[in-house]
Amino acid sequence: HNAVDNHQVPVRHFGIILTPSDWETLSKRLSSNGAEFVIKPYTRFKGEKGEQSTLFIKDPSGNFLEFKSFKSDKMIFAN
Repeated sequence: HNAVDNHQVPVRHFGIILTPSDWETLSKRLSSNGAEFVIKPYTRFKGEKGEQSTLFIKDPSGNFLEFKSFKSDKMIFAN
């Protein structure tokens, strides 16, 4: 794990970038179905370059999965 924005992010993980509406739908669906989050849905780097919505779950095989969304695709690799 590495500390990122006051959370312990799993170093080895698979990530996917969703549109903001798809991320919101997924976040609500996981929450309403009782998903166990490694990192609960939240906005990381709020008000900064690279602001993003993110959440982490663990799949049944033990893999860490990150789902994230940016307001603008231009922010994906922003420093």
